[in-house]
Amino acid sequence: MRTSMLRTLARRTSTAGTCRGFASESAPDRKVAILGAAGGIGQPLSLLMKLNPLVSRLALYDIAGTPGVAADVSHINTRSEILGYAGEEQLGNALEGADVVIIPAGVPRKPGMTRDDLFNINAGIVKSLCTAIAKYCPHALVNVISNPVNSTVPIASEVFKKAGTYDEKRLFGVTTLDVVRAKTFYAGKAKVNVADVIVPVVGGHAGVTILPLFSQATPSANLSSEEIEALTKRTQDGGTEVVEAKAGKGSATLSMAYAGAIFADACLKGLNGVPDVVECSFVQSTVTDLPFFASKVRLGKNGVEEVLGLGALSDYEKEGLEALKPELKSSIEKGIKFAHA
Repeated sequence: MRTSMLRTLARRTSTAGTCRGFASESAPDRKVAILGAAGGIGQPLSLLMKLNPLVSRLALYDIAGTPGVAADVSHINTRSEILGYAGEEQLGNALEGADVVIIPAGVPRKPGMTRDDLFNINAGIVKSLCTAIAKYCPHALVNVISNPVNSTVPIASEVFKKAGTYDEKRLFGVTTLDVVRAKTFYAGKAKVNVADVIVPVVGGHAGVTILPLFSQATPSANLSSEEIEALTKRTQDGGTEVVEAKAGKGSATLSMAYAGAIFADACLKGLNGVPDVVECSFVQSTVTDLPFFASKVRLGKNGVEEVLGLGALSDYEKEGLEALKPELKSSIEKGIKFAHA
């Protein structure tokens, strides 16, 4: 079982195609730090990153509870060395020398709670953690999972700008879960093998700002406009679907951990020089008139190698693109304003 999971991570199919993996013995040393490692997303994410043969050191940080998570995960017989850190005084040690930093820290959504309701708590957490990243590992690739991503990524950018360390090529909002959901839902409706499915998802990472481009999906399927609209709506509301199904006892933690591990794996492959690694991500962008936007991104040794365009859109997708812009613009501005408060 372990071997097959490792193969899945090492040889998985990206948004744009197949990425060649590395055997652990040939991979360079790479340190990954997970901030919020004892939480609902952080624990399964720690497990999945321990299974990744591209990771040589895995630093697990949280305000409490991390020594237990680290001890548990450290018993798994894979390449990476595990170190657990708890409390703000140990944050610097967790970050020092990190190549990739993943931030799932924050509070989860609860029934009736919008992503906006999460804002003040999670925004403060991200601001604090990014201040430490700027100090201890300013050249790391930073993968922001903490919601609302449409605001927390702009917050991170402003923190890094203030510290004089900002590099737009190294900051990512993780929107991979939207892609994972779009692929799953599309495969079910089109009755195709989900492993073969590619669906770009653009825009942002909340509600109507999530725009799956089913017109570009492969393998192509002759779905009706009603079916496309239903798939789009389900992709947009995927987080709410899980929150409601868990009846107030949690949010999308397991699927989010999987998506976070997939994106971190792509970042590591890019750093290691694997060609043609393409994933969707919320990054600084000129694809639209908004300063940040999720679209396909080619990853490389410096993070973002190229932000790819949207391609041909259907009329329905063009309408969706225009409809999402005001809300996404407002969320971005809210993050920038918070960072300067």
